[in-house]
Amino acid sequence: MSAAQKTPGPGPVPAGSTAVMARRVEPHDSLDYFATPPWGARALVEHVTPELRGAVIWEPAAGGGYMARGLADYAARVVCSDVHDYGDLDFALDFVGDFLWPSSAPPAGCEWIVTNPPFRLAQAFALRALETWRHMGLALLCRTQWAEGGDRWRDLFNPYPPGIEAVFVERLPINKGPPKEYAGTATSYSWFVWPLGASSGPTRRIWIPPCRKMLERPGDYAAEDPAPSEPGGLFA
Repeated sequence: MSAAQKTPGPGPVPAGSTAVMARRVEPHDSLDYFATPPWGARALVEHVTPELRGAVIWEPAAGGGYMARGLADYAARVVCSDVHDYGDLDFALDFVGDFLWPSSAPPAGCEWIVTNPPFRLAQAFALRALETWRHMGLALLCRTQWAEGGDRWRDLFNPYPPGIEAVFVERLPINKGPPKEYAGTATSYSWFVWPLGASSGPTRRIWIPPCRKMLERPGDYAAEDPAPSEPGGLFA
């Protein structure tokens, strides 16, 4: 085959390509701290799982407590734990502990587990909850792409299909560290929900409508630089 006949290889990836930007690779021993903007938790209650109103919720990967702040607007109580104490002054952890330890257990009275788990441990978090605490509801915030994969289907989604996958129509900006008001993202996120007492069956896929402006509150974000002169739109 002549040089002119050779099939060209892939060219350079364009700047800003989602093929690069949507990737999230952390060292194996990383705490994988990517905090959830509180409005993402409020959207879960407002548009997906109204049963969380008045419930006692365990947030076992609470980090600095940003998701817990959103849930606390609706729940009777949010119990916060994490493998590491980030020292947040506004929303302190109730206790420090590893959700995946065999000896871990939900605090008394908790009805739901709601969390954004470390990405590389998301399946382990799901199986730990579903196989050990079947009397509790479970809601995990994960990349929408998490629904893919033969191994995950075999080990998780086939034996334990979620009742709901709720996809954010607006991008939910989740970046390393605390949430920032003007951050952007190329990654799509969904809530995967196994409702309390729901029987196994086909997963219902729904869409969370645009709601960021309605669900943001003063104090949701850590201090950061002023807004850019031309902030990006709500949709990718």
